[in-house]
Amino acid sequence: MKATMDKLVNLCKGRGIIFPGSEIYGGMGNTWDYGPIGVEIKNNIKRAWWKRFVQESDNSYGIDAAILMNSRVWEASGHTTSFSDPKMDCKFCKTRHRADNLIEAHSKGKVNPDTMTNEEMEAYIREHHVTCPKCGKSDFTPIRTFNLMFETSRGVTEEGQNTIYLRPETAQGEFVNFLNVQRTTRAKVPFGIGQIGKAFRNEITPGNFIFRTIEFEQMEHQWFCKKGTDSEYYNYFKKAAWDFLLDLGFDPEHLRYKDHDKLAHYAKAACDIQYLFPIGWSELNGIHNRTDYDLSRHSEFSGKNMEYTDPVTGEKYIPYVIEYSIGADRLMLAVLTEAYDEETLDNGETRVVMRFHPAVAAYKVAILPLQKNLGEKAREIYKKLAKSFMCTYDEAGSIGKRYRRQDEIGTPFCVTVDFDTANDNTVTVRDRDTMEQIRMPIDQLESYITDKIKF
Repeated sequence: MKATMDKLVNLCKGRGIIFPGSEIYGGMGNTWDYGPIGVEIKNNIKRAWWKRFVQESDNSYGIDAAILMNSRVWEASGHTTSFSDPKMDCKFCKTRHRADNLIEAHSKGKVNPDTMTNEEMEAYIREHHVTCPKCGKSDFTPIRTFNLMFETSRGVTEEGQNTIYLRPETAQGEFVNFLNVQRTTRAKVPFGIGQIGKAFRNEITPGNFIFRTIEFEQMEHQWFCKKGTDSEYYNYFKKAAWDFLLDLGFDPEHLRYKDHDKLAHYAKAACDIQYLFPIGWSELNGIHNRTDYDLSRHSEFSGKNMEYTDPVTGEKYIPYVIEYSIGADRLMLAVLTEAYDEETLDNGETRVVMRFHPAVAAYKVAILPLQKNLGEKAREIYKKLAKSFMCTYDEAGSIGKRYRRQDEIGTPFCVTVDFDTANDNTVTVRDRDTMEQIRMPIDQLESYITDKIKF
């Protein structure tokens, strides 16, 4: 059974996956804290992405750039002048909304506001009597644009303060470090720079759980290549991004490509991979041909020569960039949605099971003594396996209830220690998806599980 957003939110809160941010103080608009289970799942998603696009790449390198950057970076990138949302206020209840979100919701996705000017969006909202999602009235102020970057200041005195920004994207950290990475790794074009890091956007969010938040984590890979090869690499990364999702266990029927109707000023081509979220088809990740815009702009604003010199031909040029960007939090939501299943068993009971790829699951195995007096041997097995991967231990309640708890957090294997274990040194291994059980010697557990959780 397909997950609804309410079911996911309730499961996440009840099972320690995701909690509302600052909850004991009444929360803070669309911020979320990852719990003991959620942080493991998210870290595993990031590890899988890093393994695929950095570790296994022939010529890619990782960085971790600073969140706070010289404000000139954002002048060069265009964020200080053009990174804004079209917002309007409801005159009746005083709430603020994004005009494009209002149009998308009203038209149920049939109208694409990305192709409309502010005047055209205002006209559409008036003519179609688009209503405020909070109070139901249709009386809005004209559209105003608000910069999405969070501002802060740096300085020891009030007079000496300078405005700086929390980065709205991680990509600029890869661009400004292009020369550093190329020089220190002796990389030859084409090569890539990957990064996973926090970004911040002061935008109005529609409240769809972790789909869009003001603080989020991006996984980005920038591929630097020579002009003329860019279209080839653009298509390569479109397929690589798609294949990564399939390997995580996504049904291809829940994915689709969507070319941008309106290209950004820096883009030669741009495409999203959309996923069928509980809220409908929406962007999961983007692939962009950014041309040589970014390095050229940073060369202009910094005064540094960003050209690459071909070591064979001596040719000098500023590389084109193929960007693959995916939000770790949004991918987390897609993984949760894709994994969620409700299954009616032969006895009429309903089993909720999260069918994660084993590499993504928070715990790879749960160690369960059939009774508490078998705990000493079970603890011994737990400590041995915990040296190799994340494990959990549970001795509370009936064995059936413990199986259900592990199903709901997606643990792929449960190891039951019973009365025969002391005699033959074997245990029962239960598979999450099939619920089938096999008997296995304890000394084969680690290799068996290690093989099953590979990505």
